Amino acid sequence: MVEDKSSQAVIFSARALTKTYLMGEVEIHALRGVDIDLYAGEFVVLLGASGSGKSTLFNILGGLDSATSGDVRYQNRLLTGISDRELTLFRRSHVGFVFQFYNLIPSLTARENIAIVTEIADNPMTPEEALERVGLGNRLDHLPAQLSGGEQQRVAIARAIAKRPAVLLCDEPTGALDSKTGIRVLEVLQQINQELGTTTAVITHNEVIGEMADRIIRLSDGKIASIHGNAQRKAPKELFW
Repeated sequence: MVEDKSSQAVIFSARALTKTYLMGEVEIHALRGVDIDLYAGEFVVLLGASGSGKSTLFNILGGLDSATSGDVRYQNRLLTGISDRELTLFRRSHVGFVFQFYNLIPSLTARENIAIVTEIADNPMTPEEALERVGLGNRLDHLPAQLSGGEQQRVAIARAIAKRPAVLLCDEPTGALDSKTGIRVLEVLQQINQELGTTTAVITHNEVIGEMADRIIRLSDGKIASIHGNAQRKAPKELFW
């Protein structure tokens, strides 16, 4: 089943995307003609084994990498072929990133890690508001080493949403966490999606996480294997793995 989303605005539209890497004399085909749309306000999960092309696709959508061929549009603006400077401005203004590892600066407090982003954003939240949204309003002045893994990931989410991005791209955000802590992080992502209307896309190899999504997109061998709507989304606390 493919859910009808024709009434919703398209945030990202990618057509015939390919990505080929050269490893010595060997060509690695990471993406093989991918067509995909992401819609305004949805929570989508991309599932697939390691090497299926999930991260490559996200990096291209988010402007961190470029496709070998094919087109990517963001709100009908063609991203393919634009300059590095334009890509930087696109990422800065429109996309928040959350990765498996938190990438916080160890010598800076939670507040200061977020201020790095808010100081260059056009219409940011304050670091205090961003941390309050992820349930860490009482950890403003803690260094990363004084925070648990789950708390560090929530600081990373706060940093990603502080610039009020239209899209949040999350690559294995619970991959380094135990299940209980991972569920807390997923609750924060769900809350951001619902309260701010941020289109949220999560890469994972964990099938269970797909149960909380509006749509589940499966990749295999660099291609879209299936797209399914999810009529009965589960709350993160109902997930078990």
